[in-house]
This record gives sequence, structure tokens and C-alpha cells, in this order.
Amino acid sequence: MTSILNAILVVVLVMNLFVLGASRIHAVIRIVAAQGALLGVIPLLVSEGLRLPTVLVVLATVTIKGVTVPGIMMRALRDAAIKREVEPLISRLASTVLGAGAILLALLYADNLPVTGPHAELLLVPASMATVLVGFILLTTRFTALNQIVGYLVLENGIFIFGMLLVEAMPLVVELGVLLDLVVGIFVICIIVNHINRAFSSLDTRQLASLKE
Repeated sequence: MTSILNAILVVVLVMNLFVLGASRIHAVIRIVAAQGALLGVIPLLVSEGLRLPTVLVVLATVTIKGVTVPGIMMRALRDAAIKREVEPLISRLASTVLGAGAILLALLYADNLPVTGPHAELLLVPASMATVLVGFILLTTRFTALNQIVGYLVLENGIFIFGMLLVEAMPLVVELGVLLDLVVGIFVICIIVNHINRAFSSLDTRQLASLKE
């Protein structure tokens, strides 16, 4: 199980780089949807034994992260009628290099953390740290509202990975509650995105500066 879980986490890290380098928002949403669905199976590999609560959380996670939230964002994308991100604060190549640096930093720093227990040998800590950092990069370097929502989703994925370290101490029902809150939050954000697009004919968040007195 350890090798399978580490392989999944490596794929998640590679997906982070693809998210930073992709220019089409449609492709970015699909990558994050695949990443969320992939993360959804981790509780099965981390938990001791196959229990009904774990299976329910896995099904809910895959459905929410892989289907529901991306579906809401795809609908918002169609309503906004945009295909590409406006020019980011830094180039996509520079963002990808920065993301690779974040992954390397997380891998190096994670070895210095006093992590003990049955999951200490896994890549859970560096993968969670790197994914959170990539989420911050997306949030701070992208101007399109939908791409900033993607940054929030990637950030939440990193938190979800870290939560797997506490899967025995903290019931998975708590994770399910967080996911449900995420769905509500993304639903509300996408409604706001549609209103922004109608009012400004653009999803460039810099246009909101015109609201200042």
C-alpha cells in the first residue's frame, strides 16, 4: 500500500505543475477534477481495514471533488464565455519553475519535521506542503476569478492530504463536513463570478478596483 500511495502522491505533485503551466481554464479545471478524484481514494489506502464510514467518505470525496465542484465551475465557465486566462502576474513558465521549487523545498523541509507514526515514511507531508504552496501561487499570480477559485481548490487539496496523517485520531466525518462546506463555498463563489462577468464583461479581478471611491 505504501508504494501505491506514494505513487498517487507523486502524480498529484505532477498535476500541480500542469495546473501552473496550462493556459486554458477548461484544461485547468479538468486537471484539478482528476486530482481531487485521485485524492479521494487515499483514505482507503491510509485507513486500517475497509469500513463503511471510510467507503462513504471516499464516495463523497470523489463525487464532490471530481464531479460536483468541477461541474459547477464548468457551468460558470460556459456562462462567462472565456477560454484562456488573462496574462498572469508572472509567466506560466516562471510559475511552473516556482512550483517545482516549492515541491523541492517541501521535500527537503519535510525531512526535518518530527513526524512519527505509521505514515511517517509516506510522502503525505511534503505532498501536502507542496500542494498548499502551489495553491498560494495560483491565488497570488492569477487574475481571472475562476483560476483563483482553482487556487483555492488546490489549497484545500493540500489540507486534505495533510488531514490523512490524522485519519486515525480524527474521524473522517470531519473531512466530509469540510468537503460539504467547500461545495457551498464554491457554489456561492461561482454565482458571484457570474454577477461579476455580467457587470464588468470580464472576470479579471483587477477590474474590481473601479469600485473604489
